[in-house]
Order: sequence, then C-alpha cells, then structure tokens
Amino acid sequence: MLDGFAVVGEPANLLYCLVGVVIGMLIGVLPGLGPAATIAILLPVTYGMEPVTAVIMLAGIFYGAQYGGTITSVLLRLPGEASSVVTVFDGHALARQGRAGAALGIAAIGSFIGGTLAVGALSLVAPVVAAYALDFGPPEYTVLALLGIMLVATISSGGRTRALAAAGIGLLLATVGRDDFTSAERFTFANLSLADGLDFVPIAMGLFGLGEILHNLEERHRAVQAPAEVTKVWPGRADLRQSSGAIGRGSVIGFALGILPGGGAVLSSMAAYALEKRRSRHPERFGHGAIEGVAAPETANNAAATSSFIPLLSLGIPANATMAVIFGALLIQGVTPGPQLVTEHPELFWGVVNSMYIGNVLLLIMSIPLLGVFVRILRVRGTVLAPITVLITLVGAYTVNNSVFDIGLVIAFGVLGYLMKKAGFDPGPMVLAFVLGSLLETSLRRSLLLFDGDPTGFLTRPISGILFAVFLAVILLPLAQTLLRRHRPAALVPAAPSALRDPAPETEEQE
Repeated sequence: MLDGFAVVGEPANLLYCLVGVVIGMLIGVLPGLGPAATIAILLPVTYGMEPVTAVIMLAGIFYGAQYGGTITSVLLRLPGEASSVVTVFDGHALARQGRAGAALGIAAIGSFIGGTLAVGALSLVAPVVAAYALDFGPPEYTVLALLGIMLVATISSGGRTRALAAAGIGLLLATVGRDDFTSAERFTFANLSLADGLDFVPIAMGLFGLGEILHNLEERHRAVQAPAEVTKVWPGRADLRQSSGAIGRGSVIGFALGILPGGGAVLSSMAAYALEKRRSRHPERFGHGAIEGVAAPETANNAAATSSFIPLLSLGIPANATMAVIFGALLIQGVTPGPQLVTEHPELFWGVVNSMYIGNVLLLIMSIPLLGVFVRILRVRGTVLAPITVLITLVGAYTVNNSVFDIGLVIAFGVLGYLMKKAGFDPGPMVLAFVLGSLLETSLRRSLLLFDGDPTGFLTRPISGILFAVFLAVILLPLAQTLLRRHRPAALVPAAPSALRDPAPETEEQE
C-alpha cells in the first residue's frame, strides 16, 4: 500500500489524476454525455500512456463526474449525470430558497466523505476477495458471468425485457470472429476485418459516444433556464449536524450496492434517498428543500463509484457500463483484471486505489473555486459542442488501428445506440454482455469438458453451486412478484354469481 502511494506521487500520475477529476467534473456538468461515453471517446488517448497512469485518469473521470452532475441538478433542475436525478428533488428546492450554496457545499462534503470511506474499505476488501477468487475455475467464472449479465439486465433503467434483449444482442456480437476452440469463422460474412472479432473500442465509442450525442441533440429543443444564483458556498453548523447521519448511512449503502453487478451509483443514490425519507420524523420535508435529501444520495453515488472497482480489479467482472469501458482499457494496455492482478501488477492495483484518496481531496478543493467556471460552461450551446465531440470521436476511432472500417463501425453502432435510446433500450446491458460474452463462452465450454458434458456438474462444486442458486433467485424472484400482482386483484374482489345479485339499485345510504 505504501508503494502504491509512491506510484501516485510520481508527477505524471499526479497530473493525470488532476486531469481526470477535472474532466469528470466537466462531463458531469454537461447533461447527457456521462462518464462511460467520455471514457470510451478517450480510449485512443490512453494508448501512449503507462497502464497505471491511464487507469488513474479514467478512474478520476468516473468518480469526478458524480459530483459534476450535482451542479446542474441544483442550479438548473437538470441532472448532468443519471446518479444525480434524485438530487434534483431537494437540491433545486434549496436553490429556489436562496440556499444553492449550502446544497452544493453539503454535496461536496458528502461526496468527499463517502468516496474516502469507500476507498478505505476497498483497500481492505479487494485483496481479500482476490485471495478467495484464486479458487475460481471455469465453472465459477461461467456462473459469475451469467449472474453479472442477469443482475444488470434486471436492475437496468430500460425495463427488464428490453434489457434482456439488449444483453442477448451483446452476447451475439461477442461470438463474431474465429472460434477459439475450432478456429471456425462465425458471422464474418467472408470479411477479413471481422475475422478477429469486433473490437470493443468502436462499439463503446459508437453506443456511448456518437449515440448519446445524437440523442442529446434531439432532446435539446427545450428552453434553457438561467442557472440559480450561488451566494454562500458552505453549509452552516445546523446543516452539517442534520446531514451527518445521512452521510454515514449513504456511505454504507453506496459501498454495499456499488459492489453488486448492476447496482452502481444510480441505484445507490435512490436507495439512500428512500431510506432517509422513510426514517425521517418529517418525511413531508423531502422534495421541498431537505438538506438530507442532497447529502444522502450524493454520498451514496460517490461511495458506489469507488466500490464498483472491487469486482473489476479482484474478479475481472465489470459491475456497470463504465467499468466495462475501463475493463476494455486495461485489456488494451495488456493487463487482464482478475485475482492475479494484486500479485502480478501490485503497482497498478495499489496505484489506482491510492489515487482515489488524492482524487477525492482534489475534488473537495476544486469544487468550490471552479463553480463559477462550471456555471459559464452551462451557457455553451450543445450545437457547438456536439460537432467537436463527433470529430474527436471519429478521429480517435481511426487512430486505434488506422482503419476506415472502425470508423464505419462507430457510425453503425452510433445509429444503433440512438435508435436504442429512442425505443427505451439501455445500451449498458448490451456492452456488459459483449464484454462478458467471451469469458462466458470460453468458461462454459471448458467446464463442460471438465464435467464430460454433464451440466449438473456446476452444482457439485461449492462456489459455483451457491452462485447458481443466487442466479436462479435473480430469475425467479421477479417472476414470482409478477404472478402475485396478477392474482392479487382477483383474490381481493371475489366474483358473485349473477343470479344472487340484487337487481334493485342501491340507495345512497347503502353505497
């Protein structure tokens, strides 16, 4: 761990940590783009960097965007990031009361505390998880990949059926190219550019980059309101005392839900807000300027952004779409995330983990002085920023392999991402399924070879058996809830035979 601080202390790593959190805050302020799209667009930039430096910058973009989205939520009632949707309810209400500064200040403090506590827990938990993960074989990774895809699909914002369909498309795309076992070509259509399979970079840049830009341009037809005035950017003692419990509970909820595949910052912020409202003595205050309604979700989403690195670094399983893009960045750098990462690349593991301590301090220091800059950026029209972003995206896609075919892939997946957004499909499950597809197929086929083709062999191993039981629970629980909802109205309203009904109309008293 001390060696990790030495790695972070190198001037280049400190510089890119600063660059990452600043870009993250800027992206959070610009509604719609998001950290996944930004990281996907910047993937070509990381090719010339050291792996540690590249991941430190990308991680800074991820957790920096969580606070940036707060600014537009409070000042414009427009969440810059999906995890800041809940902050709109009380944050903008406080701004209308002239307390925008208090809301932004408590969000900065909560983000810092939640992120720092989560990094401390990450330092303790991730090596332990990695040690146990050494016992994982092909059967365990098969069920774990299935569980990750299913959890993301069931918790996705686009609806369960649509998310499962998107995940199915992602798994299909993962099969394009030569078979690793037989070398047979699959779905290549005699195209040499597809012989090695689809590259992750153009898919991510198209779905998250170009697709998001096209969708946001269409949504920008609404009038842009002027940002609320910010006066005193620091909460008082009463606000700090009132928010202390919410910050503590938000840290725990965010850390726990961030580890789960599909949990992430969005679900954590909603769960933290719901808990505070439920346990409050005056729940009617929420939605009308309750300071805890800002502190809890902002703390939770930063804690979740940090803890989502645990399954990525220790198991090699990305917990959400942004982690899937960072997973791709590590593979591009020649580093395979998983149980061996702590022992084979300790400088990368501890360097990235310890950079989050520095990054959270930088966020706290910069959040207040840069507030005026962010307010000015909000006035820039999307029609100016969009063409520049598209140009950077296409040039970046070309420079990866110097291939015009990759530009065509970016455009094709950009159109697909736009159509998915229009139809209410979340592209996140599709990207996660694509990333996990090769792991799922390889592990499944190796497992069946180990079990001589007997699928019940997954149940004979303790870890894979437990994971398979959780997988079945994830599938069956929503089905059981749906069936209960369908049968409940019939049970509550028993049907009476028509012959027994009184034909006389009921009087007002009887009604």
